[in-house]
Amino acid sequence: MANHALCVGINDYPGTRLDLRGCVNDATDWQSALADGGYSPVLLTDASATRDAVMDALRTLIGNAVSGDSCVFTFSGHGSWLPDESGDESDERDELLCPYDVMQHAYILDDDLYQVFSTKASGVRITMVSDSCHSGTVVRAAPRLVRAETDAVSARLLPPYVLAQGDRRLERAIDRAVRKPATTKLRYPALLLAACADDELSYDASFDGRPNGAFTRTALTALATGVTTPQALYDEIRKTLPTEWFPQTPQIHGSRAARNGPLF
Repeated sequence: MANHALCVGINDYPGTRLDLRGCVNDATDWQSALADGGYSPVLLTDASATRDAVMDALRTLIGNAVSGDSCVFTFSGHGSWLPDESGDESDERDELLCPYDVMQHAYILDDDLYQVFSTKASGVRITMVSDSCHSGTVVRAAPRLVRAETDAVSARLLPPYVLAQGDRRLERAIDRAVRKPATTKLRYPALLLAACADDELSYDASFDGRPNGAFTRTALTALATGVTTPQALYDEIRKTLPTEWFPQTPQIHGSRAARNGPLF
């Protein structure tokens, strides 16, 4: 058996004016935690985390795994959605992760992840940990909360209207999709631990003066308690989130066997 991992963190989003602060720390923290667990994680951050680089690394990650291996993919950065063009989404939205070059129409769609994850060999376990806003709450600018004793807290949502870049046809399609209720679904042949529900935001925060995602910091603290299954990790996370300042509800999606099987 072998353990494979890819950790991605993006703070710098050129052309958006919506840079983040804690995502690179998230990625390096996951890299360290997974290395302690016997993984040799590949790390991609900021300019190295383009769409092509992330997708190529994922294909290598999954392609090198054989039965009995474990693969972990962690992503910290902006999430968003765009109107579905293939007709396979009941809510008319394709959820997406935002790579470094997202403003060059370089998106990592849920369909892209499904295609890559579907190539896994039989007996390979895949866990995806996503600390981003997938979709749901549609705003034209990410909201900011300010706590008296900490730095500002930013949402990890890149609004779809920003991705439209003034394209009126696309903006009208977004307007139509806004009126459809968001749905929570997992089509990937993988276990997903997500920072929030599809209609919520995931928050970029600061802990003891160091930027991190609220979900990532909580998840890594929960991991240190010695939990041994994804469900136990999720249950430990839910003891902390959501809170008043981080109104995000972490999610776990996957089969019962995967949720109660080995952790990572």
